[in-house]
Amino acid sequence: MEVKIGIQSIPRELVVETDMPAREIESALVKALSASDGHALLTLTTLKGGRVLIPADKIAFIEFGGEESRRVGFGSLG
Repeated sequence: MEVKIGIQSIPRELVVETDMPAREIESALVKALSASDGHALLTLTTLKGGRVLIPADKIAFIEFGGEESRRVGFGSLG
């Protein structure tokens, strides 16, 4: 799934490809925002196994793209 994240004071959004469900990302964001220390991070795992760490208090929005399977090949040739 493609996730677009808007970060305050940054003109471009961050685009992350992940296999994490939208509900899991949403609950991780809520948990990070409710942390009392003010320096909580939202952590996302990418499709290639990497991790993206974003300061939760700097997130302006998160947009979830549709879960679309990638097409490989030439399709039907008949």
